[in-house]
Amino acid sequence: MLTSSHLLILLPLLTGAGLLLAGRRADRLAAPVAIGAHGIVLGLAIAVAIMRPNMRALFLAGLPFGVAVDGLSALMVVLVAGVTLPVLVYASAELAGDDARARFFGLMSVFTAAMLTTVTATSLLPLLMAWEVMGACSYALIGFWWRDGWRARAGTTAFLTTRAGDLGLYLAAGAAFAGLGSLSLERLAVLPSPWSHVVAAGVLAAAAGKSAQLPFSFWLSRAMAGPSSVSALLHSATMVAAGGYLLLRVSPLLHTTGWAGLTAAWLGAATAIAVGAVATLQDDLKQLAAASTSAQLGFVFLAAGAGSVAGGAAHVVGHAAVKSLLLLGGGAFLAVLGTTDLARLRGAGRRMPWTGAGFAVGAVTLAGTPPLALWLTKDLAMHGAPIGLTIASYVAAAFSAAYAGRALVTVLVRPTRQAEHGSRSAARSAATLPPRSVSISPERTPTAMLAALAALVLAVLVVVPVWLDVLPPPAPVPGILSALVALGVLVLVVGAARRGMAVREAVPDAAAKAGRRWLWLAEAARTMIARPVMASATALARFDDRVLAAGLRGAAQGVEGLARVTHQAPERAIAGTVRRGAAGVRRLGHLARLPQTGQLHQYYAQAVVVLVVLVVAAVLLTGYG
Repeated sequence: MLTSSHLLILLPLLTGAGLLLAGRRADRLAAPVAIGAHGIVLGLAIAVAIMRPNMRALFLAGLPFGVAVDGLSALMVVLVAGVTLPVLVYASAELAGDDARARFFGLMSVFTAAMLTTVTATSLLPLLMAWEVMGACSYALIGFWWRDGWRARAGTTAFLTTRAGDLGLYLAAGAAFAGLGSLSLERLAVLPSPWSHVVAAGVLAAAAGKSAQLPFSFWLSRAMAGPSSVSALLHSATMVAAGGYLLLRVSPLLHTTGWAGLTAAWLGAATAIAVGAVATLQDDLKQLAAASTSAQLGFVFLAAGAGSVAGGAAHVVGHAAVKSLLLLGGGAFLAVLGTTDLARLRGAGRRMPWTGAGFAVGAVTLAGTPPLALWLTKDLAMHGAPIGLTIASYVAAAFSAAYAGRALVTVLVRPTRQAEHGSRSAARSAATLPPRSVSISPERTPTAMLAALAALVLAVLVVVPVWLDVLPPPAPVPGILSALVALGVLVLVVGAARRGMAVREAVPDAAAKAGRRWLWLAEAARTMIARPVMASATALARFDDRVLAAGLRGAAQGVEGLARVTHQAPERAIAGTVRRGAAGVRRLGHLARLPQTGQLHQYYAQAVVVLVVLVVAAVLLTGYG
């Protein structure tokens, strides 16, 4: 019998599969069908968050397929469903003129089903299946407008980079099964050594790849090539959040190893600082948002490493809601003004006041300004961390305030004459862009933004009491220092903006270039990983062609010659023996035919001779006896 937990995953999965199979015939109905289905999914998510169902089925002997909802997954299923719905509402306007809406909404629905499976999986088996589907869908969505070659290449880069990290999850699954004979996530904490270390290393690699932590961060830059609605969903509550969620889920395992927890925490802190600096130095709003996503998820890694599961979960929720607002706002600016260049977006919020207001709420929250959500969740995430990590967290929080403040003042300050001219030129040029880029009207945009904000309110009202039932909140943290840091940096950024200064003008050109190139992480990956692997593959291919293949061809030729030799010599001997035997038989036959003359007296004479011979033989034999 189908239950709410079944329908929570099956409804978006079947909706997406149906739209993909229908193809362009379903383009007109794709948006309302997907939005209606995900409205039901949101209701089911709230229901399962309250009821906490547990579903288990036998997949293979010793490998059950299980999904369940507990405090942490209850938080995530409502978050995923609550963010997906307004994003799809926004996408219905963004892709109003596109001729592949069924494919888009089908992929988004399957992607959502995979994420819901990921956050409810109780073992590595369904987690791996959903992880794979999520990666494949993200590739197709990032490169959705594949006729633009650079978008297709961006999707390939994102897919291959995350796949490199995903290999760690397979390593972890193999080690878990070898050590326990089970893939249960709950039992990972009791893994014996050395299997526990192997599983922890594999999970860390997979989580870092999905959540764009160092050294994988650069793929998130490429992920902005997709539609704005894809970026909003991928960067907020789904794929990028999956890595952080996985670490929170297996946090007990990290601490049993003695090193994995500290590694995860420092990896998150390093990413929050380094990629936070990258975000501060960006010239493009989408790239700033992408870098900030990587940096903010660093706080989730820090929380998982420090053992603050509740703080990390709170930060995932707060960041998802904020980032969806920012990315949908940025997409609206792009659609109406035709650009995401920060220099040309000066004063964009004044031209689009409703969108600007929603964007401002998101930016101020992202900065960690009290009493808004991320001010508290950052402190909850670092609760229990040693002093070194705490200091690093405050540095990362300062960068958060810097890049959020830069985005805020860019869209709210009065534009200069040059910026106004640039905005008018961009607006005129927007009319020449493909229909998909300008299909969002200013009247529709606030509706989507308010829908996203309503989803945030719904998530807070419904999820937090449910979450607190199972995940006890960490000890209260005053957050005074982080508030002072955020407010101080915001004041500096606003002051610089009032004086007409760009943030990058206060830093050396080399640092600005490093920020725009994402610390050359992509180049480093190509130099340190891709090129050596390709060179090794090329060398191995040549060795295979020139040595192994030549050796095999020579061996084959030798075997063929030996076969001919061994075939011919015995063949001659056997054939000669057969021929000689046949000749003897022929001669005997010839001799046997000689007496056959057909004359009766000769037959009697022959019989008499035979009888005489027999009598003589009998006499001789009798005499011998």
